Amino acid sequence: MDSGPRRSRRERAAESETTQQSPFPQPPSSQSPFPGPSQPPPSARTGQFLPPEQPGQSGSFGQSGSFGQSGAFGQPPYSSQSEQSAQSGQPGQPGQSGQAGQSEQSPQPQQSRVGWSPYDEGKRSRAPLWFAIGGVLLLGLLGGGLALMWNADGPSTAAAGAPTRTSAPLPSAPPGKYGFAAERKTDPDPITVKEIFGSTKKINVSGRAYEMTVTSKDKKCTDGALGDKLQKALKSGKCTQLLRASFRDKSGKVIGTIGVANLKTSGTASKVAKVGDASNYVKPLAGKDSVTKMLGSGSGGAKISTHGHYAIMVWFQNKDGSKPDKKESKRILEAIKDLSDATVFKALDNRSMTGSALS
Repeated sequence: MDSGPRRSRRERAAESETTQQSPFPQPPSSQSPFPGPSQPPPSARTGQFLPPEQPGQSGSFGQSGSFGQSGAFGQPPYSSQSEQSAQSGQPGQPGQSGQAGQSEQSPQPQQSRVGWSPYDEGKRSRAPLWFAIGGVLLLGLLGGGLALMWNADGPSTAAAGAPTRTSAPLPSAPPGKYGFAAERKTDPDPITVKEIFGSTKKINVSGRAYEMTVTSKDKKCTDGALGDKLQKALKSGKCTQLLRASFRDKSGKVIGTIGVANLKTSGTASKVAKVGDASNYVKPLAGKDSVTKMLGSGSGGAKISTHGHYAIMVWFQNKDGSKPDKKESKRILEAIKDLSDATVFKALDNRSMTGSALS
C-alpha cells in the first residue's frame, strides 16, 4: 500500500525518460551504495583505510566487479603477491576480495607482463649488472696480462733480431799519409805477386787494353836492380822483397816492367827513390812472347816513386827500342799510370788502410 501521494501517469513517464538519459548507471533503489549503520564498511571490519578511488580502473563504484570483488578500485592493473595471498584466503582479508588490507603491506615492485625486465627493481634485476661488471673486469685483467707478456718478450725479440758482427772491427790506422803502410812494423805481412799485380793478365783502363806477360820474385833485391847507387840504397834500406812484372799494350808498340821493393820505413824508401836516374833503375824483365822479349834493348824511360815503405820502380820503352818523341813519351807515361793504378797502388792503398794484404 503506497504511503505517498499518487502520481500521475505523465509524471511517471517523465521520470522514466530522465533515468534512461543519465550517462551514469544508477544503483538499485532498494539498496544504498554505502553500507548503513548496522553493517560497517569493510575498512571498519579490518581496521584499515580504503585506498582512494582511481578513476578508469576495473572495479570502480557502480561498475562491473563491485566493491569487495577481485580487481576493486585502487589496485594496480597487474596481479601482485598481495592478490595471490587474498585469493588463497589468508587471514585479515574477507573471502576472495583480499583488497581491503593491502595498504598496510609494503609496496611490491611492479613487474612487466613478459617476465624479467632490466627496468624492474629488486635483487633479480641486479644480477645481470653484476655479470656485466665481472665481465669488464675479466677483460681488463686479460688485456693487462697480454700487455705484460708483450713487453716482456719485446727486448728479447729485438735482441735476437739484431745482426751479429761476424768479424772484428778494423783497427784505427796510424796517423800520416800512408797509415799502416808507412813502415814495415805496422805492415809486417810479405807482399805477393798475386796481391801486387793481380791474377788477371788482361787489364782494361778507360778503353785502353793491356796484357801482363811475365812476373818474377827475386831472391835478392839487388838481382832486380841496375846501378851501384840503387843496389846500395836497397841494401841500406833493409830491402827484403823485390817483385817484378812486364806488360804490353794492345797494339804491341809500348812495353815495360814494373818492380816493387819492400823496405823498412818510408825514409829508406825515399832514399831509394832519390838515387834513381838513367843509370840506376829497375832491371827490365824480358818475356817469352815476341813483343816483351825486346825489353831492355834500345832507349827507354825510367822512374822511381814511393808509397810508404815501398819503392815502385818502372822502365817503359817503345818495342823497337827507338827513342820516344813527345807524342810517344806521352803515350808511355799514360801506360805507366794506367798499369800502376790498376795493380800496384790498388794493393798498397788497401795496406795503408787495413795493414793487411788485399784479398
